[in-house]
Amino acid sequence: MCAQDDTKSDVPIFVQTGQTDAGGDLDRWRQVGEEEARQAYEMVLRNELSGGTPVVREFEQAWREMTGLQYCLTTCNGTLAIYSALFGLGVGPGDEVICPTYTWICSISPALFLGARPVFCDSDPATMQLDPADLRRRITPRTRAIVVVHLWGWVADMDAIMAISRETGVPVLEDCSHAHGAMYKGRPVGSIGQVGCWSLQGTKPVSGGEGGVLATNDVEVFDRACLLGQVNRMAGMDLQTAGYQQHQPLGLGMKTRAHPLGIGIALVQLRKLAELNERRRQYVETVEAALKDMPGVAPVPTSEGSVRGGYYSFPIHYKPEELGGRPAGELIDKLKARGIPATGSTYQLLHRLPLFAQGFDIFTRGRGPLCEGTWRRPHEGDFPVAEKLHRDLVFLPVLSDPAPGAVERVVAALRDSVREMAN
Repeated sequence: MCAQDDTKSDVPIFVQTGQTDAGGDLDRWRQVGEEEARQAYEMVLRNELSGGTPVVREFEQAWREMTGLQYCLTTCNGTLAIYSALFGLGVGPGDEVICPTYTWICSISPALFLGARPVFCDSDPATMQLDPADLRRRITPRTRAIVVVHLWGWVADMDAIMAISRETGVPVLEDCSHAHGAMYKGRPVGSIGQVGCWSLQGTKPVSGGEGGVLATNDVEVFDRACLLGQVNRMAGMDLQTAGYQQHQPLGLGMKTRAHPLGIGIALVQLRKLAELNERRRQYVETVEAALKDMPGVAPVPTSEGSVRGGYYSFPIHYKPEELGGRPAGELIDKLKARGIPATGSTYQLLHRLPLFAQGFDIFTRGRGPLCEGTWRRPHEGDFPVAEKLHRDLVFLPVLSDPAPGAVERVVAALRDSVREMAN
């Protein structure tokens, strides 16, 4: 959000953290409280303000235990976690990286700064996740990595995706920034591909204000990620591969390290994740069960054998053909009029962004992956399923601690709204 500071000027100040009133009077949840404040206070008194401090190490150990992965490091944000992971996978100039067009730009922007070209992929019409069949069609000899996004906390079809990865030899990076604590057939998301990345940004269910996490069982990926951005943190502690140890402690001289205070706050929130996920799950599943007898709306299914986590947003399918062809915006307006803060898709499809639709000379003098002559500009209609999903998904508020009667209000507003549209 942009908050106004009237005491100084009319310049808007950017603030993006979990808002206490995001659900209006429907939700009692407060993301940050006394426990997080106490953690930060005590860390300041101990001067835990930089580097791989004891609290940072404790968080990384807790993340290894949660995911079952051997290696973990924290970064200053989720974007830099993905950047470190792609560097760890050896992505570089001339390579291609596949990702869905329906995701946040930071799922793919790190590839651009490694000189790699993005290749967008369509969505599955039911689950809204990356479509494995379209993924297979888009792999070329230049494909160096596949970025799978567990969008909104729903889980992609990892069996099908990993089968393609094994057949082609192209590694998978799981972007789990929306899906903290989600599972796929008994395995935590992020532990199925070659490397997993998470965001700890201010609106995430495990938040440090800003921060990111990379975790993997691939020692080469881990060591290269350390080499890239963990300067002065590695000596005698992190690097595992003998070939890289000669570069301790400076690595490549870059820093992507997280701020310890943010990681300390995230450690407190990590301890609350299971309870938070359970409360969100009960709310979401109650609303989804009520949709089954309503025309024009339906739950978004998740992949077989998966358990959602994080619940970063709460999308439902809108079916205009069942309500006289009326647009999704009409349902959103009716829900808002009934006090339910519904929205349409908050992410723009990547292929529609000017950066990709028009191309851009990132490094100047015609040297970037989006330059004229090397970049095939995507066009409207290239990703028909994602375009339809973007038009027809309706997002309900995520309630983390519903106020008494709040769930019933959401269901009643949906029922009344679709009944009104059907008449």
